[in-house]
Amino acid sequence: MEAPRIYGELKKVLVINMVDITSPSNPIIKEIKSLYRKKGRWDKKLFIVEGVKMVKECIDNSYPLKYIIYSQDLFNIDGGKELFDSISSLQNLKCVPAKLFREISEMGTPQGILAIAKFRVNTMNDINKEDNPFLLLLDGVQDPGNMGTIIRTADAFGIDGVVITKGCVDVYNPKVVRATMGSIFRVPIYHEEDGIKLIKEFKKNKIKTYSTSLKGEKYIQNVDFKEGGLLIIGNESKGVSETLESIADDLIKIPMAGGAESLNVAVASSIIMYEVMRQRIQ
Repeated sequence: MEAPRIYGELKKVLVINMVDITSPSNPIIKEIKSLYRKKGRWDKKLFIVEGVKMVKECIDNSYPLKYIIYSQDLFNIDGGKELFDSISSLQNLKCVPAKLFREISEMGTPQGILAIAKFRVNTMNDINKEDNPFLLLLDGVQDPGNMGTIIRTADAFGIDGVVITKGCVDVYNPKVVRATMGSIFRVPIYHEEDGIKLIKEFKKNKIKTYSTSLKGEKYIQNVDFKEGGLLIIGNESKGVSETLESIADDLIKIPMAGGAESLNVAVASSIIMYEVMRQRIQ
């Protein structure tokens, strides 16, 4: 009865000693380090996915991967052995010493696994405007935590996509990726330099655009979101730019009974997305 356990331990020892990369100057290690910079990510169209949950989410959603890097620390993490068993036959799997892995990890407590994922390019032509889609357009959202939370909430409430415009934090920033908790692999992400052009295109297709604004005259519960739309979410301190606000069909706001003048951008967008979902599932 001990044979399976002994075999499992032997397999673990063999795996740990099959180190593929040992040098910090290895081209793969250099490439990983370059991906902590926005320029490196966009030049190579690659980004870092780290941790057991995130790598599993990436694989489960059939996201294209260039490499998976692991160290023996993976076997000391809950779910680590199970994840390794599911990826052990992959050709792009590379083992590194724990010390080297810690050098390329940005996490305070590395879990011994990270993946290099390829950008999944989505275009606005992929959107069937006849299906009454509801999307977010982010205008100058700069905090990685806020960006990640917005994408995660969009996933939870069935939003059809998130449009990232110029001035936003890079959605492939490792902090943003981690903050999405895997939702970045499910929510279509679109990159558009010109938010004005996009809004005009949506309006031509009779899809309404809404801008959050303290000057809004309509409370969200009095807006009809069932027919789809484009919701503009603005910068943490400045809100939506005057240019985009001026061409939106409606300026909307959240009713508040207390003394706070405004809400955190991720909180505000979450409340509106919930109202969108509530109306659309009825």
